[in-house]
Parts: sequence; C-alpha cells; structure tokens
Amino acid sequence: MVKINSVDAGSPADRAGILSGDCLISISGNPIKDVLDYMFYAAEEFLELEVERSGEILKFSIRKGEYDDLGLQFETFLMDGKQSCRNKCVFCFIDQMPPGMRDTLYFKDDDARLSFLQGNYVTLTNLGQSDIDRIIKMKLNINVSVHTTNPELRCKMMNNRFAGEKLKYIRQLAENGIKLNCQVVCCPKLNDGDELRRTLTDLGELMPNITSMAVVPVGLTKFREGLYPLEVFTKEGAAETIDIIEEFQAVFLEKFGTRTVFPSDEFFLIAERELPPMEYYEDFSQYENGVGMLRSLIDEFEKALEIAEWEGGERFVSIATGYAPYSIISMLAKSAEDRFPKLKCRVYRIRNDFFGHTINVTGLITGQDLTAQLKNKALGDELLISTAMLRRECSDFLDDMTVAEAEKELNIKIKSVDNDGYELLDAILGIEY
Repeated sequence: MVKINSVDAGSPADRAGILSGDCLISISGNPIKDVLDYMFYAAEEFLELEVERSGEILKFSIRKGEYDDLGLQFETFLMDGKQSCRNKCVFCFIDQMPPGMRDTLYFKDDDARLSFLQGNYVTLTNLGQSDIDRIIKMKLNINVSVHTTNPELRCKMMNNRFAGEKLKYIRQLAENGIKLNCQVVCCPKLNDGDELRRTLTDLGELMPNITSMAVVPVGLTKFREGLYPLEVFTKEGAAETIDIIEEFQAVFLEKFGTRTVFPSDEFFLIAERELPPMEYYEDFSQYENGVGMLRSLIDEFEKALEIAEWEGGERFVSIATGYAPYSIISMLAKSAEDRFPKLKCRVYRIRNDFFGHTINVTGLITGQDLTAQLKNKALGDELLISTAMLRRECSDFLDDMTVAEAEKELNIKIKSVDNDGYELLDAILGIEY
C-alpha cells in the first residue's frame, strides 16, 4: 500500500474520483508496493484500482489508453526509499572518499529498480527469490555487477557471505530470457588473470542473454587507510588484461557474431596501446562504463573538422583535462589549430591532488584542483571543461565548488562540454547555436 501524494488534474485517476491522500492498495488484483509494480500493472487499458481512504476500502474502475499515465503522483519516484548496498567491496570508491563531503556522496546504492529505470548496476545481493520471480514475470532486463563468478572470491571481494550464492540468480535470469549487461571491476592479483578467464568463461555459457560485458580497472584514492591492500594496474598488467579479453572476443565473435566483452578505455591508456577502431565497439553497449568513449570522441571530432567552416578572428581557448586522456585531447586540439591558423588551443592536464595521483580520469577533477593549478596560467578567451567533472544537472564540482566560483577565481568564462566531438569542436571555435 502506497500513499498518493497528488492526482494530476484531468487525468484518468482524477476523472475516476481518486484523491490525494488516498493509499493505493492494488491494481487489477495485484498488490502495489513500489514503482515497478505500478508501472507494470497500470499499463493496461482496463484497470480495477483498490484504495484506502480514511480507513474505508474503495474500488474504482478506470478505462484509459494502453500505456497512458494514470495521473497518480507519489512522494518519491520509487514510491519508497532507495535500497542501500549490503556489501563492503574491497574496491568500493565510496569507502575511499575523504570525510566532510556532502551526504549524498556516501550513499551506496544497490537498488535493482534503478537498474531497470536508470541503468544502474547492481550486485543482486539485496534480492531474494521473490524479487527474481518478479523480474522474470515483468521481463525486465538488468545490469549486474558480477566482478567474479568464483563464489568464494566474490564473497571475499564484496565482504558479504551471501555474495557467492547470489550468482545463481544470474544463471536463472539468463535462462529465463532476461537480458543482462555485466561489469567486472578488475583488481590486480585478485580477480584478474585466470580468475578473469573463469568469469568470462562462465558468463559466456549464458550467451546470448548476456548481451554485453565491460571490464574496468579498479580506481584507488589516497584515502585507503585500513582498507584491503589493492594495487593499481601496471602497463604490463593492463596489456595482459586486454589480451585476455581479446582472446574471448575472438571466441564470442566466431560463435555468436559479437565480441560481447570489452575493456574500458583506461586499459588502453595504461597499457599505452592505440585505441581500437570504431567497429571494435560494435553498438557501444558499454559506453557509460567508459568503453569506447575516447574512440567515439576522436572519430566525431575528425568528422566535424572535415566539414567545419569557421571564419572567426584570432581566438585563444584552453581545455582542462585529466592525466589519462591528456595526449588524446592534445592531439585533437593540435589538429584544430592546424586546420585553422588563427586558432590557439592550449590543453592543461590537471593533477588530482584531492583524491590522489593514482586517480587520473577527467571526471574526478575537483574545483579546488582545477583552480589551484590553473591560477595565473594563460587561459585565453574561455576555459573548456568536461561535463563529467560536474554533478548531473548541476553546476558544481565534487568538492561543492560551483562553476561560478571557479570562474571568479580564475577570472575567465568556463564552458562545460559533453563527450561529443562535434560539440567539442564547436566549443573550441566558439560557435554557439
């Protein structure tokens, strides 16, 4: 039973006489406990709603267009609270953050509903058999943080004695036609090497319902006192991991017509290997896991440069980026300068003093590191940064410094740019639409 916060005026629920403050009990005989139940059972054209009002049970018959919204609003999007993580993974980034940051950064989400609704990855350790049955009944695809298919090792890596036995859910879901995207956070001397081979072998047995897999390297900050002793990937270790993944890609490609498993861009940067061509990444199914982002950026930028027309005057612009993609961003900037002689584009790599120097991705650059290292530098007409540095739909960095504060500190206009080659070139040239 879920309390109705408000009813949209003129909606099917409003016309039926349902009021804010009523509590939704069931739809067509199916109990409603959260947003998944509501979305699934409210999709039909003919509905029987049971609600509780001031202790009285009322029934309403509603006819609407299939998939049309009923018009009920609830206090939260999920209709109850988020499910927090029950694990204490040895590689968890949240456990490696300094104290004193905003509370939301310390919340460990492991909510399967957000996997369906927002693409989040979940470990399945929060789920029971009834949850799995519901997923199968609703035919909901899911994103799973696997990390290893060795039960004992999974328990060790997640510090959860149930983590190993929950692996059975992956097989159960796949065998019932549920499509799964999987990810592996790879840790040297823990779940790499032969353990990674085992994981890819086991998941390969469930194809084609394992639709994609991403392998990403562990990220380690300087705040690891008292935590499990992990190591960062070396150049040699990253190269070996790529080789293992590509062994399996060859097998999957021959058997299923798809590579399925992909290393994240970071592995190629650490191994100092050239990024693969666009076709390597197929449909970019693991893009949000950092798989193919840089290749996509490069190819888009090169295509944009081919068709670009710019007759602007002298322009000097700067770009701030992390250490990892610095060489690639510098290459793109140089190609733009070569194409347009009146353009000057300077790229600055920002050292991550906040989280530690082993963190070299752009998305974890803080406002204080950005401003401290660019203070009194020649920044030109405008400073470009990646939107990955900012909170989603917000204008502040991880350390709560706002873009406006950074602009004031550096005395320059800052423009955030998506990971899109066309948008990046437009920003470099100062083209506005």
